[in-house]
Parts: sequence; structure tokens; C-alpha cells
Amino acid sequence: MTVPTPYQGHFDGARHLFAVRVYFEDTDFSGVVYHARYLHFMERARSDMLACVGIDQRTVHAAGQGAYAVTQMHIKYRRPAHFDDALVVISTVEAVRAASCDIHQTVMRGDDILTEAQVTAAFVSPDGKPRRQPAHWVAAFQLIINRHVE
Repeated sequence: MTVPTPYQGHFDGARHLFAVRVYFEDTDFSGVVYHARYLHFMERARSDMLACVGIDQRTVHAAGQGAYAVTQMHIKYRRPAHFDDALVVISTVEAVRAASCDIHQTVMRGDDILTEAQVTAAFVSPDGKPRRQPAHWVAAFQLIINRHVE
């Protein structure tokens, strides 16, 4: 028996695309996607984006070096998603600094923008203090950002 591998998104130039299906558990009593579920969709997309560029969060965390933490998020809900909708989360790295990065995320249904968010994620030590992210992570982010100008 061949065991299927989990879904992985991909890059389209500088944009990372991550497909999401809305399940019944994602909806509230009115039949629309509960507002906090968009945070789940965006988190999965960010984690997948990092993995796609070779950033191994698990190994760095297990070595006691630290992990990313969302320190700021500005979110705008434009239109609701519903059960069984096929969505795409588009993530774009906009800036990278020594200890943090800014990522813009858009949740789309076809050509419709449903939700947009501006996210700042900081790399923090195990005790929660900001620290420089690994140099190869910064280099990976720079490659993504440079795709904007090519």
C-alpha cells in the first residue's frame, strides 16, 4: 500500500499558494466560516511556505534555539466563506529583519478576496525573548522577497 503524503503548497513567483477546503467543523451556527478559522488557514499556509523554502522549524526548536511567534496581526474580513468552499491562501514575504519578518496573506475564493492580513512574526528564544533568526532563514526570505523585483 502506498501511503499518501500530506498536501504541500507551492510558489508562483514570489507568492506562496496554499489550497484549503472548508469543512463543516470550520463553520459556525449560521453556516459561514467562523472568524478564528481564518487564522488557522493562514497559520497552515505560513508553516507550509517556510517548509517549501527549506526552513525547518522543528529542528531549530528541538535544538533549543527558538521558534516563531506572531507578535502582530492586522486582519480585514471582507466576505464570508461557506461549507465546502475551495479557498487559496496567498502568502507574500514583504520584509525580513534580524529577528522578525512581515508577511501579507490573502484568503481567496476564486477571484474574490475574503480576508486579508498583515502579519509580523518574531523569532523568539525558548524564554520568549526576541533573538536573531538563523542566517539561512534570513537568506531564504531574501530569495522570496527578491522574486518581487525580478
